[in-house]
Amino acid sequence: MWQTKFLIRRKCHTLSISDMLKLNEEVWKYILDHSSQHDPVLAELDRETNAKVAFPNMLSGNYQGRLLELISKMVQPENILEIGTYTGYSAICLARGLKPDGKLHTIENNDEIIAFTKKYLRKAGLEDKINLHIGDAMQIIPQINVMFDLIFIDADKSQYPRYYELIFNKLRTGGIILVDNALWGGKVVKQSKRKDDETDGIRNLNQMIQDDQRVVNILLPVRDGIMIVHKVAG
Repeated sequence: MWQTKFLIRRKCHTLSISDMLKLNEEVWKYILDHSSQHDPVLAELDRETNAKVAFPNMLSGNYQGRLLELISKMVQPENILEIGTYTGYSAICLARGLKPDGKLHTIENNDEIIAFTKKYLRKAGLEDKINLHIGDAMQIIPQINVMFDLIFIDADKSQYPRYYELIFNKLRTGGIILVDNALWGGKVVKQSKRKDDETDGIRNLNQMIQDDQRVVNILLPVRDGIMIVHKVAG
């Protein structure tokens, strides 16, 4: 009898992954209400991005931003690489975990938003800790002569596998790679009859990581999916 009661108790208190992904609005509200909120600078950045910049859904936002900040603070990186700056929300969150003499290198291909981004890097008091590169990441990354402790990939999805290949040897053993949009709205699990370079890029990288014996990885259903990759061998 005790075994039956134990099994029933376990079943009642265990959520499957599919259940977790179907959390209702009330539960999500509870989650957000019990997660630290962004500070005034990030709140202002969020509002102005949504009001003035194209594709505001690209912004990391408070929930994901807090996760990025906490991971960075746990890693305590000396050097961070971010591929895809946008308006700087994720750069600010990641940079807050840097060591006192640390640097974040971030790369943005859209020069039209650079002035907007720089304004918020200044407001966050991180202008001196963030090196903003403008141009094609594929050309810029080889020119940065730095070994990184933490790398965040959030740029052209079709190029995800190439980014991974390019940055892997620039990440120290023990370092962390974070890959944004790893679920891509669920498209990665569907086979499309139409050519979709972005979905293919994300799907191919997810499989590359899964097959890579040099890493340990976990794909989290946070926002649009974050793949966390721990480099355990060179």
